[in-house]
Amino acid sequence: MARTLEFYYDYGSPYSYLADTQVEAIAKRCGATLERRPMLLGGVFKATGNASPMTVAQKSKWAASDMPMWAKHYGVPFNRNPFFPVNTLALMRGAAAAQIDGFFDRYHPAIYKAMWIDGVDLNDIAEVGRVLAAAGLDAARIGRRIQDQDVKDRLKDTTEGAVARGVFGAPTCFVGDRLFFGNDRLTFVEMALKGELQ
Repeated sequence: MARTLEFYYDYGSPYSYLADTQVEAIAKRCGATLERRPMLLGGVFKATGNASPMTVAQKSKWAASDMPMWAKHYGVPFNRNPFFPVNTLALMRGAAAAQIDGFFDRYHPAIYKAMWIDGVDLNDIAEVGRVLAAAGLDAARIGRRIQDQDVKDRLKDTTEGAVARGVFGAPTCFVGDRLFFGNDRLTFVEMALKGELQ
């Protein structure tokens, strides 16, 4: 039976970035389809009463050493963004537009690289424009596109749908109706895709 790995994420979540570096390989190993689902993490927090771990001093201090360990474990580059936190509303609308319009394969890696490798100030619209242009994308067009209602509705619907399914943070994976929260649950995601979990 063909399986699907649904991956809910927000570009402002460093653990989403770390998980994102792994999910394609997991899906491939399991013969599964990967569906990335961009959502607005701030909207999820508001709906569920949750908050960013970075707002809790002790969690933030712990994460400062935990995230580089995961990056080393995965063998991927990672740098804390000096401009964090970033308001990701425009970035996540951009992801929704990219999926609708068919340029997600260029948009997605460019934004993640800028955020968690290059440390770009993605609160600055001019910087976002430079990142998109370097990826061969029309930044002005995307800037206009994220104001369109179908794009706004896509992100809103995905975010609300995530909350309705039990999502409270990012990253969150689903295999069928089974929810897996966090970068550290990817082993269980793979087991579920292989049918090894009850």
